[in-house]
Amino acid sequence: MDLRFTEEDEAFREEVREWLQANLDGEFATLRGRGGSGDLEGAGELRRAWERKLAEGGWTCVGWPKEYGGRGLSLTQEVIFNEEYARTRAPGRLGHIGEALLGPTLIAFGTEAQKRRFLPPIARAEELWCQGYSEPNAGSDLGNVQCKAERAGDEWVITGQKVWTSLAVISDWCFVLCRTDPDAPKHKGISYLLVPMRQPGVEIVPIRQITGTAEFAEVFFDGARTAAENVVGAPGDGWKVAMGTLAFERGASTLGQQLAFEGELEQVIDAAKANGAAKDAVMRQRLAGAWIGLRIMRFNALRTLTATEGGAQLSREALITKLYWATWHRNLGKLAVDVLGPWSEIATGAPYELGDLQRLFLWTRSDTIYAGTNQIQRNIIAERALGLPREPRADGKQERASER
Repeated sequence: MDLRFTEEDEAFREEVREWLQANLDGEFATLRGRGGSGDLEGAGELRRAWERKLAEGGWTCVGWPKEYGGRGLSLTQEVIFNEEYARTRAPGRLGHIGEALLGPTLIAFGTEAQKRRFLPPIARAEELWCQGYSEPNAGSDLGNVQCKAERAGDEWVITGQKVWTSLAVISDWCFVLCRTDPDAPKHKGISYLLVPMRQPGVEIVPIRQITGTAEFAEVFFDGARTAAENVVGAPGDGWKVAMGTLAFERGASTLGQQLAFEGELEQVIDAAKANGAAKDAVMRQRLAGAWIGLRIMRFNALRTLTATEGGAQLSREALITKLYWATWHRNLGKLAVDVLGPWSEIATGAPYELGDLQRLFLWTRSDTIYAGTNQIQRNIIAERALGLPREPRADGKQERASER
């Protein structure tokens, strides 16, 4: 692993930096710092215009092949772009799910017709996507999905429920894990379908959170339809495709996420200096520990990217990623309110206006739950990385955490 950047890389970094500084101005100046933890739905229309601005400048999907609307950049340059994007406090990406999750999945598993149909509109910021994985009884146990799809002529008919669907309200499409063969073994009867959201039979119900915002939603499918060819991989291969999507989720954008974390840590440190909390020896030690933890997170992410080169399989090195950053970020939220002291319990304005650090604390309570709970992450590490015995099931059988 070489952590150094070449002169060519640094020239590219300067190009990215100059474009962002020049364009995050005027009407977009108010977007700096928006769309982060607990603010994903903020300034929605202006952020959608920003997505189109990025597309016009060629700054969406930078690592995709050029024939599908990308720039064909190297993994190193993808990392640089994501780092500079976060460093300039550019807004959270509304197109993230389509660009970082679905797009690489289609490139790896999709047909040529699917790539030609779905990838260019994502790159042009014309279509937004959401992810239909979790259900009320299938969160960490993803293989237990019950949302079903039945073939009816040249269409799939979808019936069921999804929950915690980020940005579903504004999304045009959803990639949905459905049970298409109820008689097949648990992980063999699932298919990965691409479903339009704006149609009869799709009901979206926003979920109001303790942050006061509603980035998530429940989605109810009641006879919703999608074309038969909108299945990624073969019917029944949805589990393999879904695991590929999760692998891409640990891609180059994680470095940008970490720089956003660094910005949050700087806010916490500034607050500690301003109110005198930094004079306390224990608090100084906790702040230093958070800084050290963030550096460890970065080095491990670089090592992981070097080992996988953006592949569709999680390496052993990557298996600790979610557990580590989720725990670190949750602890940062706790550190934030401890720095604020008693004032952290008082809203900054009526009726429920929160400060950045209050919102950070509330949001980070969810980090160790979504995208695989800490408990499930530990099972995955134990079984897949360390080769330990499978966890016993209630029926006396054993099941791999990687199949959950």
